[in-house]
Amino acid sequence: MSARPASARFTYGYGRSTQLASLVNAVLILMAAAVVIVEALQRLGRPVEMSTGPVAWAAAAGIVVNLLSARLFGHGHQHDLNRRAAVVHLLTDAAVSAAVLGSVLLVSLTGWTVLDSITAIGVGVAVAWSGWSLLKESLAVALDGVPREIDRQTVEATMLELPGVIEVHHLHIWGMSTSQNALTAHIIRTPGAGDDMALLHEAKRRLAALGIAHSTLQLEPPPSLHPADPPS
Repeated sequence: MSARPASARFTYGYGRSTQLASLVNAVLILMAAAVVIVEALQRLGRPVEMSTGPVAWAAAAGIVVNLLSARLFGHGHQHDLNRRAAVVHLLTDAAVSAAVLGSVLLVSLTGWTVLDSITAIGVGVAVAWSGWSLLKESLAVALDGVPREIDRQTVEATMLELPGVIEVHHLHIWGMSTSQNALTAHIIRTPGAGDDMALLHEAKRRLAALGIAHSTLQLEPPPSLHPADPPS
């Protein structure tokens, strides 16, 4: 859906669908963690016999499948919140499978079935922690917060280094999707400091190097050169 072109109504396209996907993913992770923790707490008082053989094989398969699936995303997932959420989900599932496998081995050696519930509680807490972190970041993106990988002060300093620029204001940075960032800003520049179009091209080039592919810049003269307001 995010790859669909922009339309007359959705002029930015459908990139924000990736933000919604990461938000839904975070909620599902938290729900799953809650179910695991509640079920484990209920079983503390009434341990259940385990079929250790099938559970161990299923856990081992879970480790292999989830790690291989996470590897398919490659190293570029760090720059996309939605893909990073999927990788976190897969790695969390692999960790859960590893914990289950360890628990099964201990239960088979000691006969302490209560270890299964204790392990499940630990796993549930770990999953809830990762889900909560993902939820906070997803909400920040949904509320047009500055993307985590962008340093606002660095962006402003980079623009102030441009020839003749004396001030940058109305600076806004947000994510158009989980992988594309946008910026708008007003730039006050000394008149006669150079070609304005060359400045804009250079500004866009430097912003793209910082991870901001879509930028809209407005040049302004110093306040002292603004035309006087007409008398009322």
